[in-house]
Amino acid sequence: MSPLARILALPIKGYRLILSPWVGYHCRYHPTCSQYALEALETHGALRGGWLAAKRIARCNPWGQCGHDPVPDRDQR
Repeated sequence: MSPLARILALPIKGYRLILSPWVGYHCRYHPTCSQYALEALETHGALRGGWLAAKRIARCNPWGQCGHDPVPDRDQR
């Protein structure tokens, strides 16, 4: 994982450690949005992984879909 991706992952890990237990585990997608963001950053790096995570969070709303939504493979650009 690149240094910038590690920096972007810190708030996500903080959310998972501190806020997620209080908010609850009611994500519409599998894997959860925070896990998706960490996997996207690890697989695709800071720019593309951050973009994929932002798109996923934007889709996570009451009018959005739900279900299995894995991080795309690195070669599926």
